[in-house]
Amino acid sequence: MSLTESKPDAAAKAASLSARSLAVLSVAARNDALTAMHDALLANKEPILAANARDMARATSASESGHLSQAVLKRLDLSRPGKYDDMLQGILDVRGLDDPVGKCDLRTLLDDGLELERVSCPIGVLLIIFEARPEVIANIAALAIKSGNAAILKGGKESSDSFETIAKVIGSALEKTQVPNAAIQLVKTRDVIDQLLGLDQYIDLVIPRGGNELVRYVKEHTKIPVLGHADGLCSVYLHRDADKDTAVRVVVDSKCDYPAACNAAETLLVHEAALTTILPAVAEALFAKGVSLRCDEKSMEALKKALSPTSAALVQGSTDKDYDTEFLDLIMAVKTVPGTTVDSTDDASLDMAVAHINTHGSKHTDCIVTSSDESAEKFMSSIDAAGVYWNASTRFADGMRYGFGTEVGISTNKIHSRGPVGLEGLTIYKYKLRGHGQTAGEYGEGSGKRRYKHQNLAI
Repeated sequence: MSLTESKPDAAAKAASLSARSLAVLSVAARNDALTAMHDALLANKEPILAANARDMARATSASESGHLSQAVLKRLDLSRPGKYDDMLQGILDVRGLDDPVGKCDLRTLLDDGLELERVSCPIGVLLIIFEARPEVIANIAALAIKSGNAAILKGGKESSDSFETIAKVIGSALEKTQVPNAAIQLVKTRDVIDQLLGLDQYIDLVIPRGGNELVRYVKEHTKIPVLGHADGLCSVYLHRDADKDTAVRVVVDSKCDYPAACNAAETLLVHEAALTTILPAVAEALFAKGVSLRCDEKSMEALKKALSPTSAALVQGSTDKDYDTEFLDLIMAVKTVPGTTVDSTDDASLDMAVAHINTHGSKHTDCIVTSSDESAEKFMSSIDAAGVYWNASTRFADGMRYGFGTEVGISTNKIHSRGPVGLEGLTIYKYKLRGHGQTAGEYGEGSGKRRYKHQNLAI
Protein backbone atom coordinates (compact mmCIF):
# COMPACT_ATOMS: atom_id res chain seq x y z
CA MET A 1 0.00 0.00 0.00
CA SER A 2 1.25 3.45 -0.83
CA LEU A 3 0.07 6.90 0.16
CA THR A 4 0.53 8.31 -3.31
CA GLU A 5 1.10 11.86 -4.43
CA SER A 6 1.16 10.66 -8.06
CA LYS A 7 -1.07 12.13 -10.72
CA PRO A 8 -4.36 10.22 -10.93
CA ASP A 9 -3.63 8.67 -14.31
CA ALA A 10 -0.20 7.44 -13.18
CA ALA A 11 -1.66 6.00 -9.98
CA ALA A 12 -4.45 4.25 -11.87
CA LYS A 13 -2.07 2.82 -14.48
CA ALA A 14 0.21 1.49 -11.73
CA ALA A 15 -2.79 -0.06 -9.98
CA SER A 16 -3.87 -1.72 -13.23
CA LEU A 17 -0.46 -3.29 -13.72
CA SER A 18 -0.31 -4.41 -10.09
CA ALA A 19 -3.76 -5.97 -10.35
CA ARG A 20 -2.41 -8.51 -12.82
CA SER A 21 0.26 -9.65 -10.36
CA LEU A 22 -2.11 -9.68 -7.41
CA ALA A 23 -4.65 -11.76 -9.37
CA VAL A 24 -2.23 -14.71 -9.58
CA LEU A 25 -0.77 -14.39 -6.09
CA SER A 26 -1.32 -17.51 -3.98
CA VAL A 27 -4.06 -17.44 -1.36
CA ALA A 28 -1.42 -18.15 1.28
CA ALA A 29 0.46 -15.00 0.28
CA ARG A 30 -2.75 -12.97 0.28
CA ASN A 31 -3.68 -14.28 3.72
CA ASP A 32 -0.21 -13.46 5.03
CA ALA A 33 -0.76 -9.87 3.93
CA LEU A 34 -4.02 -9.74 5.90
CA THR A 35 -2.26 -11.06 8.99
CA ALA A 36 0.39 -8.36 8.64
CA MET A 37 -2.30 -5.68 8.28
CA HIS A 38 -4.19 -6.88 11.34
CA ASP A 39 -1.11 -7.06 13.55
CA ALA A 40 0.07 -3.60 12.52
CA LEU A 41 -3.32 -1.99 13.17
CA LEU A 42 -3.52 -3.70 16.55
CA ALA A 43 -0.04 -2.54 17.52
CA ASN A 44 -0.73 1.03 16.42
CA LYS A 45 -4.18 1.48 17.94
CA GLU A 46 -3.17 4.41 20.17
CA PRO A 47 -1.64 6.65 17.45
CA ILE A 48 -4.53 5.85 15.12
CA LEU A 49 -7.13 6.79 17.74
CA ALA A 50 -5.14 9.92 18.54
CA ALA A 51 -5.27 10.91 14.87
CA ASN A 52 -8.99 10.13 14.81
CA ALA A 53 -9.47 12.33 17.88
CA ARG A 54 -7.96 15.27 15.96
CA ASP A 55 -10.38 14.63 13.10
CA MET A 56 -13.23 14.40 15.58
CA ALA A 57 -12.31 17.70 17.20
CA ARG A 58 -12.44 19.50 13.85
CA ALA A 59 -15.60 17.67 12.82
CA THR A 60 -17.35 18.45 16.10
CA SER A 61 -16.62 22.13 15.62
CA ALA A 62 -17.94 21.94 12.04
CA SER A 63 -21.06 20.14 13.26
CA GLU A 64 -21.72 22.73 15.95
CA SER A 65 -21.49 25.49 13.35
CA GLY A 66 -23.89 23.63 11.06
CA HIS A 67 -21.32 22.71 8.41
CA LEU A 68 -21.30 18.95 9.09
CA SER A 69 -24.18 16.61 9.86
CA GLN A 70 -24.45 14.55 13.03
CA ALA A 71 -24.65 11.43 10.86
CA VAL A 72 -21.22 12.11 9.34
CA LEU A 73 -19.82 12.92 12.77
CA LYS A 74 -20.94 9.54 14.13
CA ARG A 75 -19.49 7.68 11.16
CA LEU A 76 -16.13 9.35 11.69
CA ASP A 77 -15.70 8.27 15.32
CA LEU A 78 -13.36 5.25 15.61
CA SER A 79 -13.49 5.37 19.41
CA ARG A 80 -17.13 4.25 19.59
CA PRO A 81 -17.31 1.10 21.73
CA GLY A 82 -16.39 -1.94 19.69
CA LYS A 83 -15.78 -0.11 16.41
CA TYR A 84 -11.99 -0.52 16.32
CA ASP A 85 -12.22 -4.13 17.46
CA ASP A 86 -14.81 -4.82 14.78
CA MET A 87 -12.45 -3.40 12.18
CA LEU A 88 -9.68 -5.73 13.33
CA GLN A 89 -11.97 -8.75 13.56
CA GLY A 90 -13.24 -8.06 10.06
CA ILE A 91 -9.72 -8.54 8.69
CA LEU A 92 -9.37 -11.89 10.47
CA ASP A 93 -12.82 -12.97 9.32
CA VAL A 94 -11.92 -12.21 5.70
CA ARG A 95 -8.65 -14.08 6.09
CA GLY A 96 -10.56 -17.13 7.32
CA LEU A 97 -12.94 -17.25 4.36
CA ASP A 98 -12.42 -19.56 1.39
CA ASP A 99 -10.40 -18.26 -1.53
CA PRO A 100 -12.93 -16.60 -3.86
CA VAL A 101 -10.60 -16.73 -6.88
CA GLY A 102 -10.51 -19.68 -9.27
CA LYS A 103 -13.75 -21.31 -8.13
CA CYS A 104 -15.39 -23.36 -10.88
CA ASP A 105 -19.20 -23.33 -10.94
CA LEU A 106 -19.85 -24.77 -14.40
CA ARG A 107 -18.26 -27.49 -16.55
CA THR A 108 -19.64 -28.50 -19.94
CA LEU A 109 -18.43 -31.03 -22.51
CA LEU A 110 -19.05 -29.25 -25.80
CA ASP A 111 -17.66 -32.23 -27.69
CA ASP A 112 -15.07 -34.95 -27.16
CA GLY A 113 -11.85 -33.20 -26.21
CA LEU A 114 -13.51 -29.80 -25.97
CA GLU A 115 -14.32 -28.80 -22.37
CA LEU A 116 -15.70 -25.50 -21.16
CA GLU A 117 -15.57 -24.26 -17.56
CA ARG A 118 -16.55 -21.05 -15.82
CA VAL A 119 -14.28 -19.83 -13.02
CA SER A 120 -14.28 -16.82 -10.72
CA CYS A 121 -11.68 -14.10 -11.17
CA PRO A 122 -10.98 -10.62 -9.77
CA ILE A 123 -12.73 -7.58 -11.23
CA GLY A 124 -9.45 -5.68 -11.62
CA VAL A 125 -9.05 -2.16 -10.20
CA LEU A 126 -11.50 -0.75 -7.68
CA LEU A 127 -11.88 2.97 -6.96
CA ILE A 128 -13.34 3.62 -3.52
CA ILE A 129 -14.35 7.18 -2.68
CA PHE A 130 -15.48 7.58 0.90
CA GLU A 131 -16.53 10.18 3.43
CA ALA A 132 -15.80 10.08 7.12
CA ARG A 133 -15.54 6.32 7.68
CA PRO A 134 -11.81 5.73 8.39
CA GLU A 135 -12.32 1.99 8.95
CA VAL A 136 -13.15 1.74 5.24
CA ILE A 137 -9.42 1.72 4.51
CA ALA A 138 -8.91 -1.53 6.41
CA ASN A 139 -12.18 -3.05 5.19
CA ILE A 140 -11.49 -2.39 1.52
CA ALA A 141 -7.81 -3.30 1.69
CA ALA A 142 -8.62 -6.66 3.28
CA LEU A 143 -11.37 -7.52 0.82
CA ALA A 144 -9.42 -6.29 -2.20
CA ILE A 145 -6.28 -8.24 -1.35
CA LYS A 146 -8.18 -11.45 -0.55
CA SER A 147 -10.19 -11.22 -3.78
CA GLY A 148 -7.13 -10.39 -5.89
CA ASN A 149 -8.20 -6.84 -6.79
CA ALA A 150 -6.14 -3.67 -6.79
CA ALA A 151 -7.75 -0.69 -5.08
CA ILE A 152 -7.41 3.08 -5.12
CA LEU A 153 -8.92 4.82 -2.11
CA LYS A 154 -9.80 8.50 -1.87
CA GLY A 155 -10.93 9.72 1.54
CA GLY A 156 -12.75 12.87 2.54
CA LYS A 157 -11.13 15.84 4.22
CA GLU A 158 -13.04 15.22 7.47
CA SER A 159 -11.03 12.00 8.03
CA SER A 160 -7.66 13.25 6.79
CA ASP A 161 -5.57 12.55 9.92
CA SER A 162 -7.12 9.11 10.49
CA PHE A 163 -6.78 8.36 6.80
CA GLU A 164 -3.09 9.25 6.63
CA THR A 165 -2.13 7.46 9.86
CA ILE A 166 -3.93 4.23 8.97
CA ALA A 167 -2.47 4.37 5.47
CA LYS A 168 1.08 4.60 6.78
CA VAL A 169 0.53 1.74 9.24
CA ILE A 170 -0.96 -0.58 6.61
CA GLY A 171 1.58 0.52 4.01
CA SER A 172 4.52 -0.35 6.26
CA ALA A 173 2.96 -3.74 7.03
CA LEU A 174 2.34 -4.64 3.38
CA GLU A 175 5.89 -3.74 2.37
CA LYS A 176 6.97 -6.96 4.10
CA THR A 177 4.51 -9.07 2.09
CA GLN A 178 4.24 -10.24 -1.52
CA VAL A 179 1.42 -7.81 -2.34
CA PRO A 180 2.63 -5.41 -5.08
CA ASN A 181 3.25 -1.93 -3.71
CA ALA A 182 0.83 -0.19 -6.08
CA ALA A 183 -1.96 -2.73 -5.62
CA ILE A 184 -3.47 -0.72 -2.75
CA GLN A 185 -3.11 3.04 -3.10
CA LEU A 186 -4.43 5.85 -0.95
CA VAL A 187 -4.78 9.10 -2.86
CA LYS A 188 -4.03 12.10 -0.70
CA THR A 189 -4.12 14.83 -3.35
CA ARG A 190 -7.17 17.07 -3.20
CA ASP A 191 -9.63 17.68 -6.03
CA VAL A 192 -8.80 14.54 -8.03
CA ILE A 193 -12.17 12.80 -7.92
CA ASP A 194 -13.29 14.02 -11.35
CA GLN A 195 -9.98 12.94 -12.88
CA LEU A 196 -10.21 9.49 -11.31
CA LEU A 197 -13.81 9.09 -12.48
CA GLY A 198 -12.64 9.68 -16.04
CA LEU A 199 -10.05 6.88 -16.05
CA ASP A 200 -12.26 4.07 -17.34
CA GLN A 201 -9.32 2.62 -19.28
CA TYR A 202 -7.69 1.63 -15.97
CA ILE A 203 -10.44 1.53 -13.34
CA ASP A 204 -13.07 -1.21 -13.52
CA LEU A 205 -15.50 -0.40 -10.70
CA VAL A 206 -16.27 2.63 -8.51
CA ILE A 207 -17.58 2.16 -4.98
CA PRO A 208 -18.74 5.38 -3.27
CA ARG A 209 -19.07 5.16 0.51
CA GLY A 210 -20.85 8.19 1.86
CA GLY A 211 -24.04 10.22 1.78
CA ASN A 212 -26.50 10.34 -1.09
CA GLU A 213 -24.98 13.55 -2.44
CA LEU A 214 -21.62 11.82 -2.99
CA VAL A 215 -23.16 8.70 -4.51
CA ARG A 216 -25.36 10.65 -6.89
CA TYR A 217 -22.42 12.82 -7.93
CA VAL A 218 -20.30 9.77 -8.71
CA LYS A 219 -23.04 8.10 -10.73
CA GLU A 220 -23.55 11.25 -12.79
CA HIS A 221 -19.86 11.86 -13.53
CA THR A 222 -18.38 8.57 -14.70
CA LYS A 223 -18.63 5.93 -17.40
CA ILE A 224 -17.22 3.36 -14.97
CA PRO A 225 -19.75 0.97 -13.41
CA VAL A 226 -20.78 2.16 -9.93
CA LEU A 227 -21.61 -0.15 -7.02
CA GLY A 228 -23.51 1.50 -4.22
CA HIS A 229 -26.70 3.10 -3.03
CA ALA A 230 -27.74 6.72 -2.82
CA ASP A 231 -30.20 6.35 0.07
CA GLY A 232 -31.03 3.96 2.88
CA LEU A 233 -34.79 4.41 2.99
CA CYS A 234 -35.70 1.26 4.92
CA SER A 235 -39.22 0.45 6.15
CA VAL A 236 -40.86 -1.80 8.73
CA TYR A 237 -44.46 -2.88 8.16
CA LEU A 238 -46.58 -3.99 11.13
CA HIS A 239 -49.28 -6.30 9.79
CA ARG A 240 -52.57 -6.68 11.65
CA ASP A 241 -51.48 -9.98 13.26
CA ALA A 242 -48.01 -8.85 14.38
CA ASP A 243 -46.93 -10.01 17.84
CA LYS A 244 -46.70 -6.92 20.05
CA ASP A 245 -43.44 -7.85 21.81
CA THR A 246 -41.81 -8.81 18.51
CA ALA A 247 -42.95 -5.54 16.95
CA VAL A 248 -41.46 -3.49 19.80
CA ARG A 249 -38.12 -5.30 19.64
CA VAL A 250 -37.80 -5.18 15.85
CA VAL A 251 -38.89 -1.57 15.38
CA VAL A 252 -36.81 -0.16 18.24
CA ASP A 253 -33.66 -1.95 17.11
CA SER A 254 -34.25 -1.06 13.45
CA LYS A 255 -34.52 2.64 14.32
CA CYS A 256 -32.35 3.08 17.41
CA ASP A 257 -29.44 0.63 17.30
CA TYR A 258 -27.50 3.07 15.10
CA PRO A 259 -29.77 5.76 13.58
CA ALA A 260 -27.02 7.17 11.33
CA ALA A 261 -26.58 3.88 9.46
CA CYS A 262 -28.02 3.27 6.01
CA ASN A 263 -29.81 0.14 7.29
CA ALA A 264 -31.71 2.00 10.03
CA ALA A 265 -35.47 2.09 9.47
CA GLU A 266 -36.91 5.46 8.49
CA THR A 267 -40.57 4.60 7.86
CA LEU A 268 -43.04 2.62 9.97
CA LEU A 269 -46.07 1.31 8.12
CA VAL A 270 -48.96 0.19 10.36
CA HIS A 271 -52.01 -1.84 9.41
CA GLU A 272 -55.11 0.08 10.44
CA ALA A 273 -56.19 -2.72 12.78
CA ALA A 274 -52.84 -2.44 14.60
CA LEU A 275 -53.15 1.28 15.33
CA THR A 276 -54.74 0.64 18.73
CA THR A 277 -53.41 -2.85 19.50
CA ILE A 278 -49.69 -2.60 18.65
CA LEU A 279 -48.65 0.93 17.69
CA PRO A 280 -49.03 2.52 21.18
CA ALA A 281 -46.56 0.06 22.74
CA VAL A 282 -44.14 0.54 19.86
CA ALA A 283 -44.47 4.33 20.14
CA GLU A 284 -43.82 4.35 23.90
CA ALA A 285 -40.69 2.23 23.41
CA LEU A 286 -39.47 4.60 20.69
CA PHE A 287 -40.18 7.67 22.85
CA ALA A 288 -38.10 6.10 25.62
CA LYS A 289 -35.17 6.09 23.19
CA GLY A 290 -35.71 9.72 22.22
CA VAL A 291 -37.40 9.08 18.86
CA SER A 292 -39.90 11.60 17.52
CA LEU A 293 -42.70 10.38 15.26
CA ARG A 294 -44.12 12.11 12.21
CA CYS A 295 -47.56 10.58 11.77
CA ASP A 296 -50.32 10.65 9.21
CA GLU A 297 -53.78 11.65 10.36
CA LYS A 298 -55.06 8.20 11.39
CA SER A 299 -51.95 7.11 13.30
CA MET A 300 -51.74 10.47 15.06
CA GLU A 301 -55.38 10.24 16.13
CA ALA A 302 -54.87 6.71 17.46
CA LEU A 303 -51.78 7.66 19.44
CA LYS A 304 -53.28 10.78 20.97
CA LYS A 305 -56.17 8.64 22.26
CA ALA A 306 -53.97 5.81 23.56
CA LEU A 307 -51.03 7.71 25.04
CA SER A 308 -50.66 10.01 28.00
CA PRO A 309 -50.74 13.75 27.22
CA THR A 310 -46.98 13.92 27.81
CA SER A 311 -46.22 11.14 25.30
CA ALA A 312 -48.84 12.33 22.81
CA ALA A 313 -47.12 15.70 22.74
CA LEU A 314 -44.10 14.04 21.13
CA VAL A 315 -46.15 13.18 18.02
CA GLN A 316 -46.37 15.61 15.12
CA GLY A 317 -48.02 15.52 11.73
CA SER A 318 -46.19 14.17 8.70
CA THR A 319 -45.80 15.60 5.22
CA ASP A 320 -45.48 13.72 1.94
CA LYS A 321 -41.76 14.51 1.95
CA ASP A 322 -41.25 12.62 5.23
CA TYR A 323 -41.92 9.30 3.46
CA ASP A 324 -39.10 10.04 1.01
CA THR A 325 -36.58 11.22 3.61
CA GLU A 326 -33.56 9.39 5.00
CA PHE A 327 -33.50 11.04 8.42
CA LEU A 328 -30.33 9.33 9.75
CA ASP A 329 -31.52 10.51 13.14
CA LEU A 330 -34.01 9.67 15.90
CA ILE A 331 -36.96 10.53 13.69
CA MET A 332 -39.43 8.11 12.11
CA ALA A 333 -42.29 8.65 9.69
CA VAL A 334 -45.48 6.66 10.42
CA LYS A 335 -48.11 5.81 7.82
CA THR A 336 -51.37 3.90 8.13
CA VAL A 337 -52.11 1.05 5.75
CA PRO A 338 -55.92 0.82 5.32
CA GLY A 339 -57.50 -2.47 6.26
CA THR A 340 -60.53 -3.64 8.17
CA THR A 341 -60.88 -7.33 7.34
CA VAL A 342 -60.66 -10.04 9.99
CA ASP A 343 -58.61 -12.24 7.69
CA SER A 344 -55.05 -12.17 9.02
CA THR A 345 -53.55 -12.39 5.54
CA ASP A 346 -55.50 -9.29 4.35
CA ASP A 347 -54.02 -9.34 0.85
CA ALA A 348 -55.34 -5.90 -0.09
CA SER A 349 -53.56 -4.22 2.83
CA LEU A 350 -50.41 -6.22 2.20
CA ASP A 351 -50.46 -5.11 -1.43
CA MET A 352 -50.81 -1.47 -0.36
CA ALA A 353 -47.87 -1.76 2.04
CA VAL A 354 -45.76 -3.35 -0.68
CA ALA A 355 -46.77 -0.66 -3.18
CA HIS A 356 -45.79 2.11 -0.76
CA ILE A 357 -42.37 0.56 -0.09
CA ASN A 358 -41.65 -0.14 -3.76
CA THR A 359 -42.63 3.45 -4.61
CA HIS A 360 -40.90 5.33 -1.79
CA GLY A 361 -38.14 2.98 -0.61
CA SER A 362 -34.57 2.87 -1.88
CA LYS A 363 -34.41 -0.91 -2.52
CA HIS A 364 -32.09 -1.35 0.46
CA THR A 365 -33.75 -3.39 3.26
CA ASP A 366 -37.38 -3.72 4.31
CA CYS A 367 -39.13 -5.80 6.98
CA ILE A 368 -42.58 -7.19 7.79
CA VAL A 369 -43.68 -8.09 11.32
CA THR A 370 -46.41 -10.71 11.14
CA SER A 371 -47.48 -14.07 12.56
CA SER A 372 -48.56 -15.31 9.14
CA ASP A 373 -46.21 -17.43 7.06
CA GLU A 374 -48.28 -16.70 3.98
CA SER A 375 -48.18 -12.92 4.46
CA ALA A 376 -44.47 -12.95 5.19
CA GLU A 377 -43.58 -14.99 2.12
CA LYS A 378 -45.75 -12.83 -0.13
CA PHE A 379 -44.17 -9.67 1.28
CA MET A 380 -40.63 -10.99 0.81
CA SER A 381 -41.38 -12.09 -2.75
CA SER A 382 -43.07 -8.80 -3.69
CA ILE A 383 -40.70 -6.22 -2.24
CA ASP A 384 -38.09 -4.98 -4.71
CA ALA A 385 -35.12 -4.60 -2.36
CA ALA A 386 -31.70 -6.08 -1.76
CA GLY A 387 -32.85 -7.30 1.67
CA VAL A 388 -36.33 -8.43 2.72
CA TYR A 389 -36.86 -9.58 6.31
CA TRP A 390 -39.54 -11.24 8.41
CA ASN A 391 -39.66 -10.43 12.13
CA ALA A 392 -36.03 -9.29 12.17
CA SER A 393 -34.35 -5.89 12.50
CA THR A 394 -33.22 -4.10 9.33
CA ARG A 395 -29.89 -3.57 11.10
CA PHE A 396 -28.90 -7.12 10.14
CA ALA A 397 -28.15 -5.81 6.63
CA ASP A 398 -24.40 -5.85 7.12
CA GLY A 399 -21.54 -7.84 5.62
CA MET A 400 -20.07 -8.86 8.97
CA ARG A 401 -23.47 -10.00 10.25
CA TYR A 402 -24.01 -11.98 7.04
CA GLY A 403 -20.71 -13.79 7.59
CA PHE A 404 -18.84 -11.98 4.80
CA GLY A 405 -16.09 -10.86 7.21
CA THR A 406 -16.70 -7.24 6.25
CA GLU A 407 -18.06 -5.43 3.21
CA VAL A 408 -17.13 -2.81 0.65
CA GLY A 409 -20.63 -1.39 0.88
CA ILE A 410 -24.31 -2.09 0.33
CA SER A 411 -25.45 -2.34 -3.27
CA THR A 412 -29.00 -1.70 -4.45
CA ASN A 413 -28.02 -2.35 -8.06
CA LYS A 414 -29.94 -4.73 -10.32
CA ILE A 415 -26.79 -6.28 -11.80
CA HIS A 416 -23.77 -8.16 -10.47
CA SER A 417 -23.83 -7.74 -6.68
CA ARG A 418 -26.74 -6.76 -4.44
CA GLY A 419 -26.97 -6.18 -0.69
CA PRO A 420 -23.84 -6.25 1.50
CA VAL A 421 -20.93 -6.84 -0.88
CA GLY A 422 -18.13 -9.07 0.36
CA LEU A 423 -15.59 -11.25 -1.39
CA GLU A 424 -18.01 -12.89 -3.80
CA GLY A 425 -19.25 -9.49 -4.93
CA LEU A 426 -15.69 -8.50 -5.84
CA THR A 427 -15.24 -11.33 -8.29
CA ILE A 428 -16.66 -11.87 -11.74
CA TYR A 429 -15.96 -14.88 -13.94
CA LYS A 430 -14.24 -15.98 -17.09
CA TYR A 431 -14.86 -18.92 -19.39
CA LYS A 432 -11.98 -21.32 -20.02
CA LEU A 433 -12.14 -23.60 -23.04
CA ARG A 434 -9.69 -26.48 -23.46
CA GLY A 435 -9.50 -28.15 -26.86
CA HIS A 436 -7.28 -30.02 -29.31
CA GLY A 437 -7.33 -27.82 -32.40
CA GLN A 438 -11.09 -27.79 -32.97
CA THR A 439 -12.54 -24.97 -35.08
CA ALA A 440 -16.01 -23.44 -34.94
CA GLY A 441 -16.49 -24.05 -38.66
CA GLU A 442 -16.55 -27.81 -38.05
CA TYR A 443 -19.90 -27.55 -36.24
CA GLY A 444 -23.36 -26.86 -37.63
CA GLU A 445 -26.49 -28.32 -39.21
CA GLY A 446 -25.17 -29.09 -42.69
CA SER A 447 -23.94 -32.36 -44.16
CA GLY A 448 -20.67 -33.55 -42.66
CA LYS A 449 -20.83 -31.05 -39.80
CA ARG A 450 -20.14 -32.11 -36.22
CA ARG A 451 -22.78 -31.69 -33.52
CA TYR A 452 -22.25 -30.27 -30.04
CA LYS A 453 -22.83 -32.65 -27.12
CA HIS A 454 -23.42 -29.97 -24.45
CA GLN A 455 -23.13 -32.46 -21.60
CA ASN A 456 -22.95 -31.19 -18.03
CA LEU A 457 -19.83 -32.40 -16.22
CA ALA A 458 -19.25 -32.80 -12.51
CA ILE A 459 -17.68 -29.76 -10.87
